[in-house]
Amino acid sequence: MAVAGSEARLDTVRLGGDGPLVGVQGLGCMGMSDFYGQTDESAARETLETALDLGVTLFDTADVYGNGANEEFVAPFVRAHRDEITLATKFAIVRKPDDPAYRGVSNDPAYIRQSVDRSLKRLGTEVIDLYYMHRRDPAVPYAESVGAMAELVEAGKVRHLGLSEVTGAELREAHAVHPIAAVQSEWSLFSRDVELSLVAAAAALDVAVVPYSPLGRGFLTGSFQDAQSDLSADDFRRDQPRFVGENARRNAELLDVIREVGAAHEATPGQVALAWVHQRADAHGLTVVPIPGTRRASRVRENTAASRITLSPAELDLLEPIAARVAGPRYANMSSTSTARE
Repeated sequence: MAVAGSEARLDTVRLGGDGPLVGVQGLGCMGMSDFYGQTDESAARETLETALDLGVTLFDTADVYGNGANEEFVAPFVRAHRDEITLATKFAIVRKPDDPAYRGVSNDPAYIRQSVDRSLKRLGTEVIDLYYMHRRDPAVPYAESVGAMAELVEAGKVRHLGLSEVTGAELREAHAVHPIAAVQSEWSLFSRDVELSLVAAAAALDVAVVPYSPLGRGFLTGSFQDAQSDLSADDFRRDQPRFVGENARRNAELLDVIREVGAAHEATPGQVALAWVHQRADAHGLTVVPIPGTRRASRVRENTAASRITLSPAELDLLEPIAARVAGPRYANMSSTSTARE
């Protein structure tokens, strides 16, 4: 079930006051190389091309996805369509090849300079359109970390700067060092931590918000009910508290109202969830460009069609209580997220 007109091209919006003009929905590329089990590369490449045909122009990757493998995977697509797309990648999360569970964070200026050069090489491009600090290390002042990022803009290696998982106060502090075009954080019917302080700061500063996991890592689509039983052994969602055991059972019950709303629009639960995220733009007076990830062209068609669904005030009221009823945190370890610093 999907809404009519699913092949129409997306409208466009601008990221930040003077940032790039992009389709109102982007594409998260992480799952094409990492975290969600095995990928059919041919299908994933078709997905990239389909997304562009539908008006998706913001393509999001990071150096940590597959330890560089995702940047290498999207590189041929980037080279083929360099003038048509806005390329976003990130630095700061550190992994160890010999310890798959390890996650560190580095905002050290020397590390930033090394990271951008490695990403440029893997992506096969001379400039990154939007370069995010993937996670914040509060021990490193923004004068040093964002200052080093600003030097990359001056050097022509990066066009615009972004942050991920920061508080409103942190955004204001960073923006005073150098203009920030976009902030990427989790925002969905299941996750509304960004509304504590970040959204108001972004609206005041004319900074776009780029919600990742707007579909609750697929749970909001109803594609799985318990990660432990429904997903492959190499899918990282099996370790996320919301998607296993009693938490998963309780959270699955929250989808009933989403399906109810969807029935009135002949829309899938995922489309309702995405439509809700898109309408946060008007609700909070800022630019919102969600980046749902998928490896399937059919899902891109479904997701982009959601940008043309308008939920009524009554439907929004029905969906409003969901986030407060979600069982379990986003991650088993929330220490590197903005919520831990609010």
